[in-house]
Amino acid sequence: MRCPFCGNIDTQVKDSRPAEDHVSIRRRRFCPACGGRFTTYERVQLRDLVVIKSSGKREDFDRTKLERSIRIALQKRPIDPERVDQMISGIVRRLESLGETDISSKVIGEIVMESLARIDTVAYVRFASVYKNFQAADDFDKFVSELRPGPAVEE
Repeated sequence: MRCPFCGNIDTQVKDSRPAEDHVSIRRRRFCPACGGRFTTYERVQLRDLVVIKSSGKREDFDRTKLERSIRIALQKRPIDPERVDQMISGIVRRLESLGETDISSKVIGEIVMESLARIDTVAYVRFASVYKNFQAADDFDKFVSELRPGPAVEE
C-alpha cells in the first residue's frame, strides 16, 4: 500500500481488526520512510460492477461516489453513521447479488431511494430532487404530496 504522505510503496501493517460494520477489515499502517501512520479499509468485492449511465456511457462502479451522494442527502439529519454504513453495504451487496455486471444508473438510483425512504424521508426527498432533476418548487410539491397519505374517506 502506497504511503499517502511520501508515496513510499513499502508500508507495514501494524494492526488489523474488523471494522464497525463487520464487512470490512480496518488496518493501521506505518511508513518506515517518513514515519507516517494511516488507516486503510479492505472489503470483499464479489464482482466488478459497471454502471451504464442514461447517456449510454459506461463507468466502473465506485462505492465512494455512492457513499458521497448518500451522505450529502443525509447531511445534518439525526441518523447514526453506523446505520448509514450498514445501508451502503446493503445496497452494494444487493447490486452485486443482482447477477449482472452491467447495472443501469436508474436501477442504482431506485435502490438508493428505496433505502433512504426507509430511514429518513427528508434525505429521500433531497436525493430524489437530484436524481429526478427537479427544476422548480412545483416539482417538490408534487413529489411530497405523493408521499402524504390521502384524506381518510368517511363512511
